[in-house]
Amino acid sequence: MTPEHTLILVDGQRINTSASAIAHSDFELGWVPTEAIERVEVVRGPMSSLYGSEALGGVVNVITRRATDTWQGSFSSSALINDHGLDGNQYKNGFYVGGPLVPGRLGLNAWGEVKRRDALRDAGNRALTALDDQKAINGHIGLTWTPDNRQRVDASIDAGNEDQEGWRGGTAGARYEATYDAQRRRYSLSHAGDWNWGSTQLRAYRSTLQRHASRSDGGDATGPHRFVDTVVDGKAAFALGQSHLVTLGAETRRESLEDPTVNLAGKKGQTHYALFAQDEIALARQLDLVLGSRFDHHEDFGWEASPRAYLVFRPDTAWTLRAGVGRGFKAPTLKQLSPEYESRAAMGGRGIIRGNPDLEPETNQSFELGAAYANQGWSAGATFFHNDVRNLIETVRQPTCDVRGRVCLAYDNVARARLQGLELTGVAPLAAQWQLRANYTYLDARDRSTDERLADRSRHRANATLAWDATAQLATRVRAEYVGAQYRSATEQERPGYTLWHWYVDYEVNRNLSLHAGIENITDKRLANDDASIYGRADEGRRYFAGLTARF
Repeated sequence: MTPEHTLILVDGQRINTSASAIAHSDFELGWVPTEAIERVEVVRGPMSSLYGSEALGGVVNVITRRATDTWQGSFSSSALINDHGLDGNQYKNGFYVGGPLVPGRLGLNAWGEVKRRDALRDAGNRALTALDDQKAINGHIGLTWTPDNRQRVDASIDAGNEDQEGWRGGTAGARYEATYDAQRRRYSLSHAGDWNWGSTQLRAYRSTLQRHASRSDGGDATGPHRFVDTVVDGKAAFALGQSHLVTLGAETRRESLEDPTVNLAGKKGQTHYALFAQDEIALARQLDLVLGSRFDHHEDFGWEASPRAYLVFRPDTAWTLRAGVGRGFKAPTLKQLSPEYESRAAMGGRGIIRGNPDLEPETNQSFELGAAYANQGWSAGATFFHNDVRNLIETVRQPTCDVRGRVCLAYDNVARARLQGLELTGVAPLAAQWQLRANYTYLDARDRSTDERLADRSRHRANATLAWDATAQLATRVRAEYVGAQYRSATEQERPGYTLWHWYVDYEVNRNLSLHAGIENITDKRLANDDASIYGRADEGRRYFAGLTARF
C-alpha cells in the first residue's frame, strides 16, 4: 500500500492528511520532535480496519510524553553535513519539558523544534535547486488536570510554520524562484474517566493547515489553500462477565477545503459519521479472540462496514501464534470527487488532472498469519500477509484533450490489485556486547486485471544492524539497507536494486549528557547520478552527522 493509505495519529488523534488536499505536502509527518516521543505504535493489516477511512494500509500512532510528578526535560542539537559541495546541510534543535504546576492536580508539558535545511543544488545545473531551502518551527503546550483519582482532562495547542524557497528551470533557459509558506494549528480537549463499571473517553480536536505558493516570474501560483479537519469522538469500555471486554464508540468528522482549483466556488466540504464496536474475548488462558467492526457514513457513498477478527494463541511463554482477517475502505478525497476540480501541475506542467464524481471507494480484504518467538535475548518472527484491493484510484490518461498541447488525465477506479508476501524479523545476541537485528520483506504486488506487477514496488527489501556495546558508555552500530529492483512499466527499464550503508556511534558522557555521530550513505551511492531518467529524485549522497542530547 502507498503512504496515502496510512493513517497518522498523535496520541490517538488523527492528523489531517494534507497530501490529499494540497499537492506535494507532507505536513502530517512533522508534528512531534524526537524529544517528545515516548513510543510509536504501528497497527497494520486486519487490525487497522477499526480506524476507518484513510487506514486502509495501516495506522501509525505517535505516543507523546506526559507530564510527570517531577520536572523533567531534555534538549538536543544536531547537524547533518553533505560532503560533495552541493550544500543541502541540515540543522535541528529541539527541547521537551514537563512537570507539575500543582502537585497531584495540574501538570504541564511543552516541546518545540527549529529545523533548517539549506538548498541542495542540482548536480547538473548548480543555478537550480534539487531540494528547496527549508525553515520550520513547531511548538506544543499542554495541560493535564486530574480533579480526582478517576478523571483526567487534557488540553493542548500545537502550532507550526514552514517556509521553502527554490530555483526552477523555466522556458528558453530562464529560471524562476518558487516560494511556499505554510501554517498549521491543532487544538485539542479530552476527558478520560475510570469508573466502577468501566472507562470512558471523550475528545474534541481541530486541525488547520494553510499554504500559499508563488513564482518570481509571475507564473501560476497555487493557493491560497486552507484545509480544516474537526473531530468529536467518544468511547466506553466495560467488562461483560469474566471473559469479555466490550468497547463501544462513535465519531463525527467535518473536513473542509478552500482551494481555487477544487470547484468554481473555491471551497468544498463533507461530513463523516462513524460507529464502532469491539469485543475482546478470553476464550482460554492462552487463547484470545478480538471481534470488531466500524460503520462509516459518507455523504456520497452511504454506510460502509469494516469488520475484523483476530485470534492470538500463546502455547507457552516463548511462542505467540496469530491470525486475522478484516475489511477496510478509503473514500475518494474532496478534489478527486469534484467534477470541477482541475490541476495543471502534472507532468511538469504538461498534464491536466480533473476530478471524477463517479468514483467508488477503494476497498481491501486483508488476511495475515504469523508466529513469533522470544527467549533469553533471541527473537524471531514470520508473518504472511494477503491484501485484495479493489477500485484503486489512479490518474488515467484520456484519449483526447480539449486543451491544445496538453495531456488530459482523470481520476478513475482502474485496478484490482493483490498485494501478498512474507515478513521475517530476527534478533540474535552474538556475544556479550554484540547484537544482530535484521528484517526482510518479500512482496508480490500485481494488477489483477492485467496480471502485471504494480509499478514502483520492490519485491525484496531488507535491513540489518550490527550493534556493539563497547563499554557502559560507548556504543556503535552499522546498518545496511537493501531495496530491490522496481518494475516501472512494460515499456520502461526497471530501476535496479541498491544497498546503502550507515554507521553511528553514541557516547554517554554522564547521566545528563550524551553525544552522537555517524556517517549516512558511507559509499556515497547517488542514484540520480547513475541514471537520472530512472531515479528521478534528488540525491544527497554521503552525509556526516553529529549531535548532543542533554537531560535533566
